Amino acid sequence: MVDASNLRQRFELLRPFLDERLRRLVAAAEAQALGRGGMTAVAEATGVSRRAIRFGMKELREGASGDDASSGRIRRPGAGRKKATEKDPGLRACLDALVGPVTRGDPESPLRWTCKSVRRLAREVSRQGHPASHQLIAELLHEMGYSLQANSKTTEGTNHPDRDAQFHYLNDRVQETLAAGNPAISVDTKKKELVGDFKNAGREWQPQGDPEKVRVHDFKIPELGRASPYGVYDIGLNTGWVSVGVDHDTAEFAVATISRWWEVMGRHAYEKPKRLLVTADCGGSNGYRIRLWKAELQEFVNRVGFPVTVCHLPPGTSKWNKIEHRLFSAITQNWRGKPLISHEVMVQLIAAATTTTGLTVRCELDPALYPKARKISDEQMAGLRLQPHTFHGEWNYDIVPAVTGPVIS
Repeated sequence: MVDASNLRQRFELLRPFLDERLRRLVAAAEAQALGRGGMTAVAEATGVSRRAIRFGMKELREGASGDDASSGRIRRPGAGRKKATEKDPGLRACLDALVGPVTRGDPESPLRWTCKSVRRLAREVSRQGHPASHQLIAELLHEMGYSLQANSKTTEGTNHPDRDAQFHYLNDRVQETLAAGNPAISVDTKKKELVGDFKNAGREWQPQGDPEKVRVHDFKIPELGRASPYGVYDIGLNTGWVSVGVDHDTAEFAVATISRWWEVMGRHAYEKPKRLLVTADCGGSNGYRIRLWKAELQEFVNRVGFPVTVCHLPPGTSKWNKIEHRLFSAITQNWRGKPLISHEVMVQLIAAATTTTGLTVRCELDPALYPKARKISDEQMAGLRLQPHTFHGEWNYDIVPAVTGPVIS
């Protein structure tokens, strides 16, 4: 009986020192020494094909020719299978025409509207007269510099010509505000979340083979609905506040969250601030075109008694908002893989978010209703104490109190 494990071990020890010819000769010698059934046993143990072993045994019987021995040649001149691209010079060009970047927008391309798997590509090149297997297509794609890649989020649409200038302006205002000991906050709405036993992206440690069971379909549960987490990130203190709203994400809800942050956290951290700086996106409930946003801020300013400066990020740059990287990313990391089965669970998970840089977060549920489509008239807008800045006054403006003296100290 052949000891396959010993045979395999001997061959693996020799493999690094063997070229193609020596591999088949060693395998042939082992097979010949074993006798009947040796060829099959050696082929299974070493991975060398029976055809190669048979040819090696022939070489052992006849001996190498003088020409081959003197030249060190492994194969006979002209031996070996020719590459598919040598036999079919048009194969590579045909494949490149199907996957090349130039043809991506061509509606007449045969695979323009289908998934370009290697099997589909193999069928298409074969249909065009260049027979090829999907394994060969995969090898050729790698040789041609192609690889499987996901979409890359880099295109932001048309850039405003003053985009960089606005970033510099906003950064200067933040630095000035912090240097003066005044609060500077970044605000935004986090992605709305379905409440219930729905799948949440990410993975969490669970007993092997016992993942958390969630619903197959993400259909809203009417009695639970969606939650709108609106956040306030204190840039100077590295602290966060999140109000989890149960109704619409409106400008009224946004300013109510800022007001709640000030009452619970802000006024205890800053004694008699001279102003508050708010940095916000250009769109959404805190967009620079939203009249209700400015009207609600005016009411907030009137209550607290100090002015608010608002600087909006330029259009299409919301991912650079500080709150996205300093607060929302920590929340997403903390609740990964955990179904948000109730508003209370969501509040607890948000409040437990921390970072190694010392972030702390407070979170509360906001059960108030914020109806949509509240209109602010031209007369109301004219009554706001809105002071646009010289540089892009639509993005940068102050709102000053209509009364003197702080109401909330």
